Amino acid sequence: MLRPWEIKIQLNNDSDKAIYLQIADAIVKDIHSGRLKPGVALPGSRHLSQLLNVNRNTIVEALQVLNNEGWLTTKERQGTFVADTLPAFNKEQKATAAIGEKKGTIQKRYHIEFDDGHPDSKMAPITALARAYRQIFNLKGKWQMMGYGSEFGNDEFRKQVAQLLNHQRGMQVDTHHICVTRGSQMATYLTAQCLFTKGDLVMVENPGYKPAWKAIESTGAQLLPINVDQDGLLIEEVSACLKRYKNRVKAIYVTPHRQYPTTVTLSLSRRLALIKLSNEHQFTIIEDDYDNEFHFGYRPILPLSSFRELQHYVYIGTMSKVVAPALRIGYLASRDTSLIEKIGALRKIIDVQGDSIMEQAVLQLIKDGTIKRHIKKATAHYKDKRDFTAVLLDKYLKDKATFHIPDGGLAYWIVPKKQPDWAIISEKLQRKGIKITTPDNYSFGTNVNGLRVGYGSLSQRELEEGIIALSKYLD
Repeated sequence: MLRPWEIKIQLNNDSDKAIYLQIADAIVKDIHSGRLKPGVALPGSRHLSQLLNVNRNTIVEALQVLNNEGWLTTKERQGTFVADTLPAFNKEQKATAAIGEKKGTIQKRYHIEFDDGHPDSKMAPITALARAYRQIFNLKGKWQMMGYGSEFGNDEFRKQVAQLLNHQRGMQVDTHHICVTRGSQMATYLTAQCLFTKGDLVMVENPGYKPAWKAIESTGAQLLPINVDQDGLLIEEVSACLKRYKNRVKAIYVTPHRQYPTTVTLSLSRRLALIKLSNEHQFTIIEDDYDNEFHFGYRPILPLSSFRELQHYVYIGTMSKVVAPALRIGYLASRDTSLIEKIGALRKIIDVQGDSIMEQAVLQLIKDGTIKRHIKKATAHYKDKRDFTAVLLDKYLKDKATFHIPDGGLAYWIVPKKQPDWAIISEKLQRKGIKITTPDNYSFGTNVNGLRVGYGSLSQRELEEGIIALSKYLD
């Protein structure tokens, strides 16, 4: 196959920018200029490494970056090509975005969005999932699958979830302890509706996850904020709440593995203390383990729900970050079977059953090892991106903010050394087509001096541009 592109890449070994990024940027520049057009084939990695006199692995890294960003596409047994649809965001689009923000139009467009830790949807195993979905319709008895199923979810899928929780997260649950939901938010809502009534008191982390707070408040329950420090939830404040309100506290909603939004892990001593208080005062621990899979250390911290002595808990997890955000499959687990039955009955009223076909397709990917391989690949990808983000933060925000490198997850928590006006910073960034989630979206009543910066869904180029822009507005 002819590859007519004339290579003109000048590499600078003294530059702060890695060689593979210099190569990636040069290819993008040629795409922008029109020298490389959509559908054009690139030379093979071996040939490129010889022409540029660099290690082939460096070329592979550069091509992988561009594949992840959507500039290139790889076709099996054919090679690497410039993508037919490019992720370009030209000056006219940037101007439109800024004007739309200024005029308050409904359609807001950004070319960089610092979300709260979304995965990279371009990494999703879409081809494998589509193949599994099609195969299900070729099975014998396929017409039987088109009828109504269980409100608790597909039995085989529930069994697999139970095995996962037992083998990988140290829990002791069975199929009848599991209810599959359309994402973790539905799991939180169903749990709240079945546990709380008007006037009940529920403790929550501050700062914390407001969508969960809204689900709890929809029952008429009142929230009690518990502050968080570098070791997680402040247990002395939990004790004070329990003493003050006696038997009125029904539950606590927590994210102990990587606290949302600060990413800190609840220390072992505080975990044990919280479990003891839960048993003594008979309140339920609602544990949201929203990104357990992506861990870069030795192993993930086991959930609170894995402690055998814990009497009252609801454990919430999701497959959405593992496969793709658009795939709405979550689940909840509890050894309180009467609660599970109640949740199933409520779920049947609002959503007769889940997506049984999709559950079976994901189940197939779990059984054939696709999900395991994807998690391994994605974890390595996100670890590299986490480390790259750490370099950027140290380079551009070292004198302006503090941060710690998280052991997992897809976000950083950045704390400015001086309290900024986040509303003004957000407005200035919007004019540049950059979106942040201001701290008031995490806090209970008072403002929080911190910013959650998701890096998983952004390219290295977007991360650098966004962090440079942020650094200009922090004192």
